[in-house]
Amino acid sequence: MKCIVLINLLFLLLTTSAAASDGVVNVASNHSVSETADRLERVLQEKGMTVFNRIKHSEGAAGVGVKLNPTELVIFGNPKVGAPLMQCQQKVAIDLPQKALVWQDDAGQVWISYNDPSYLQRRHSIEGCELVLAKIEKALAGLTATAAAQ
Repeated sequence: MKCIVLINLLFLLLTTSAAASDGVVNVASNHSVSETADRLERVLQEKGMTVFNRIKHSEGAAGVGVKLNPTELVIFGNPKVGAPLMQCQQKVAIDLPQKALVWQDDAGQVWISYNDPSYLQRRHSIEGCELVLAKIEKALAGLTATAAAQ
């Protein structure tokens, strides 16, 4: 009996830590951070999205004497998609506009990371917006895949 309780406790601990890291989609890129961010910005604009800002975190870190692998944040959105999502659950606005983090890991691999729309759905208890969320999920997957590909 003690063994079963310990196994269940261990399972609970493992699934809880996995859930804590849940919610981010990572897409490997074949390009440098700068080139990937440039490509992403181009693709977003071609698709009619607004690019609000591009923050070069690694440059900011260097300005205060901190070494950081190349890291850029692209902030973008489209009110045609974001506004209906906010109608379903207004507090999702704290996670909008969308963001994509373009970063290089310690092994030199470049990634595009973004919030998984299903995570936003769970985080904000969004109901009745499945079609909007599916549209966002498909769009983010396509945009990032295009920016990351050869």
